Amino acid sequence: MKPVLVDTSVWIDFFKGVTNSKTELVKEYLEMEHTVFICPLILQEVLQGIRNDEDYLKVKNSMLNLEVLMIDQMKSAIGAADLYRVLRKKGLTIKRTNDCIIAYYAMYFEIHLVHKDKDFDLIADNTSLKIL
Repeated sequence: MKPVLVDTSVWIDFFKGVTNSKTELVKEYLEMEHTVFICPLILQEVLQGIRNDEDYLKVKNSMLNLEVLMIDQMKSAIGAADLYRVLRKKGLTIKRTNDCIIAYYAMYFEIHLVHKDKDFDLIADNTSLKIL
């Protein structure tokens, strides 16, 4: 199995106990100890949505056990901006600019992205982003 970057949209379902093809894939990866990556932005997005302190600590500790992809912030900001601009020139608008940052991470490290967000499909259809 290839290493994957798991998007916020999938983690939210995963931690809520939602069963779907994406959460089952994450569960399988974790059980088989395959490499599951996050990036700082995904960690932030997941954690900021948790209201209960106990759940927050549990999720934070779980996610901090994962592999974290790191890119210099200036490099990722420019890379994500360039990605957004390339798509705009094609007449395509990504609704959430954070998705460009996450997509840039996956493209930079040449790993597959697991997601539940149609903007990533749009990005993948028009760039080198690989999705699973």
